[in-house]
Amino acid sequence: MKKIVSLVGIFVVSWFLVNNPLADTYVSSLQENSVTVTANDSLYTTISEKAKEFEKEPIDAKLDPVWKAIPGLNGLKVDVDASYKNMKKEKKFNEQKLVYQQVKPDITLADLPPAPIYKGNPDKETVSFIINVAWGNEFLPDILATLKKHHVKASFFLEGRWVQKNPDLAKMIAEAGHELGNHSYTHPDMSKISSSKIHEEIVKTNDVIEATTGEQVTLLAPPSGYFNNEVVQIADQQKLKTVIWSVDTIDWQKPSPDTLLKRVLGKIHNGALILMHPTEVTTNSLERLIIEIENKGYKIDTVSDMLSEERESFNTKK
Repeated sequence: MKKIVSLVGIFVVSWFLVNNPLADTYVSSLQENSVTVTANDSLYTTISEKAKEFEKEPIDAKLDPVWKAIPGLNGLKVDVDASYKNMKKEKKFNEQKLVYQQVKPDITLADLPPAPIYKGNPDKETVSFIINVAWGNEFLPDILATLKKHHVKASFFLEGRWVQKNPDLAKMIAEAGHELGNHSYTHPDMSKISSSKIHEEIVKTNDVIEATTGEQVTLLAPPSGYFNNEVVQIADQQKLKTVIWSVDTIDWQKPSPDTLLKRVLGKIHNGALILMHPTEVTTNSLERLIIEIENKGYKIDTVSDMLSEERESFNTKK
């Protein structure tokens, strides 16, 4: 009798599992998400064959004799199965629906010895605004408003002494989502001060920025671009990369907006680090500058994002 009851119980449980609507839904979802490929599927074969045409090898970071530290760049590998899923409804090859996986380079910036950075990878169509702030308070709200209007994130390098005197403005920059960097504490020529003073200038500024905004900085922009190897080494010990620039607005000379635009647009390039300050001419030129740069096909992003190995504007799976 017990054997019969057991057999009945097994039958009931089995019937429930097979006929359970939740099980049907689960099986259906698996079928929908699976990639069914027949041996003679010409679309899958086409994607597999064309993949190499669109793939890119990763680029290692390197030390250049002129430009010093140059960041690496991820490679791209076509995910054939995911690309097939993207195209199987239309049943035809579509380059725009290729799905990529990013492939890390063997050598990144973190693997290089400490060195200054003047620009990003020349194959990355991204540029960055370096905005050094030690004065120009009256222009900052308009600059922030223009950046917000165009959905642009910039990197503001703040003097520590300025942050202490203007905590609300420093918080305003941080709360707008911009990157904060170290611009020394008292704006000295850092190539002419002692090791202990270099250390003090960097650490004191790091501390006041974090205490005021809650942000930990990872970049140093030496005032006026003056530095030596000791500055780079001490910054590295504090986990800061030393950033200079490759395009200078020279906005402190008060050029006309047209002159500033020509100066920048005539030298713009992949990976450009564009130096500016909160001046009247920068305020009046910024909107046109953003529009012109983006019209040339560049993305404007923070320095850290621009220096990363990530490629932009691809349908990618990380």
